[in-house]
Amino acid sequence: MLRNGLEPWHLLIVAIVVIVLFGSKKLPDTARSLGRSMRILKSEAKALKEEGAAEPPPDAAPAAPPVSRSEPAATDGRAR
Repeated sequence: MLRNGLEPWHLLIVAIVVIVLFGSKKLPDTARSLGRSMRILKSEAKALKEEGAAEPPPDAAPAAPPVSRSEPAATDGRAR
């Protein structure tokens, strides 16, 4: 069905359509803003990865000591 997916002339047609639709003056600004967005995304992903590595995993946290329930607590203040 799609044996020859993208050939060079397909890319040329796509480039011409993009230039006609957006104009040659807006393309550099669009590319610049796309680059900034990619840098911000990359830095945020790196920060999240470093933050996750700095915190211990929740399974590694020490467990609370078990509560002994051998004697029920008195509710009226009297010992049994």
